[in-house]
Amino acid sequence: MHTDDISRILSRGTEEIIEKEHLEKILRSGKKLRVKLGIDPTAPDIHLGHSVVLRKLKQFEDLGHKIVLIIGDFTAQIGDPSGRNETRKPLSEKEIQKNLEGYLEQAGKIINIKKAEVRHNSEWHEKGGLKHILSITQSATVQQILRRDDFKKRLAEDSEISMLETLYPILQGYDSVAVKADVELGGTDQKFNLLMGRRVQRHFGMDEQDVLTVPLIEGTDGVKKMSKSYGNYIGLSETPENMFGKTMAIPDTLIKKYFTLLTDIDMPDDMDPYQAKTLLAEIITGMYHPKKETEKAKEQWIRTFSKKENPEDAPELKVGKEKISLLDLLTKSGVESKSEARRLIMQNAIRLDEDIKNNPDEIISIKGKEILKVGKKKFFKLI
Repeated sequence: MHTDDISRILSRGTEEIIEKEHLEKILRSGKKLRVKLGIDPTAPDIHLGHSVVLRKLKQFEDLGHKIVLIIGDFTAQIGDPSGRNETRKPLSEKEIQKNLEGYLEQAGKIINIKKAEVRHNSEWHEKGGLKHILSITQSATVQQILRRDDFKKRLAEDSEISMLETLYPILQGYDSVAVKADVELGGTDQKFNLLMGRRVQRHFGMDEQDVLTVPLIEGTDGVKKMSKSYGNYIGLSETPENMFGKTMAIPDTLIKKYFTLLTDIDMPDDMDPYQAKTLLAEIITGMYHPKKETEKAKEQWIRTFSKKENPEDAPELKVGKEKISLLDLLTKSGVESKSEARRLIMQNAIRLDEDIKNNPDEIISIKGKEILKVGKKKFFKLI
C-alpha cells in the first residue's frame, strides 16, 4: 500500500518532477520530508483549480511528511507575474487581510491544517529590511529573471515590467530557504518560480529542493484556466447546489481530466457523458459537503434541469415592498452589480414565472410566491 501511495504521488495528476529519481529514492527510503506549497491570497475564495495542488500536498501529508503551507501575504503585495501579459495590480495590506478571512478554513477542506505548518512570508521578508533584500538578489542575475517566457513576451510587445515583478521569483525562492523545504509543489505556470527556489537555496549553501508541478485545470468554460477573474471557477465554499450545477455545466471534453485531477476515481468507461458528468458532480460535491446535502443538490438539479421544473424548495427572497425595479430586484438576489444585472437581462437570462424579462427599467409588481430565475441555476421564491 505504501509503495502504491508513492507511485500515486509521482504519477497521478503530476506534470513534471525535478529531480524525479532523487525524489522517488528519498520517498522510498522512508525519510520524512518538508513539503512546501505557497499560495498568495489574491482573492478570498479557494476553488477547484487550487484543489489540484492541495490534493497533491495531502498525499504527502497522508504519508507522514511535514507539509508547509506558506501564505504569501508579503509577496501578494507585489503580484506574481506568472502567466501575465501585463503588470499585476499590487494588493494593499487591507485587501490581503480581507482575502485571508476564511482562507485556511477552505484549505482545511482538503489538508489537515492542525498538522500542517502554516507560515506567512511576511515573517521573514518584513523584518529583513534592505540588507535582507540585497542578500537575496545576489542569488540571480537580471538575464536569468528576464529569460522567463512571461517577461520575454512583454518585452517583445514593449509592455512594462515593474522592478517589483522582477523581484517576485527571488522572494518566493527565499521562502524555500526560510522553511528549509525539501520539496516544493506548484502548477505548471509556477515552474520558473519553483526552479528559482532551487537557485536561491544553492546560493545560501542549502541542498536544492525537488520540484513537482501539477497541470492547470480549465474552468467551466472549457477554455481559460479556472480563475475567479474569468468567472469560470467552482469555489470550495460554494453551496452544494451551485457546486453540483457548475460541475454539470463543464464541457464533455473536460470530464476525464476532472476525474483524474479532482478525484481519486477514474472516469468509468461504460458511461455516456451525461452519466459520467452526473457521477463526477456527485463525487466532487460530496467531497466538500455532507452526503444528505449532496443528494438533495443532485435531486434538485435533475428535477429542475432534466424535468424542467422549478425547485419546490427555492430559497425565499424578501423584497420588502410591492413594487421594485427589475435591477434592484436582481441586486437583492445576489447579482454583484447593476451592470452585471443589465448584462443578464440583455442575455435573456432573467425569468419571472417563466416570463423572460428583457427591460432593465421595468417596475415589477410583487404579489408573492412568484419564482424568479436568475441565469440557469438560481431560483428564488419572492416574498
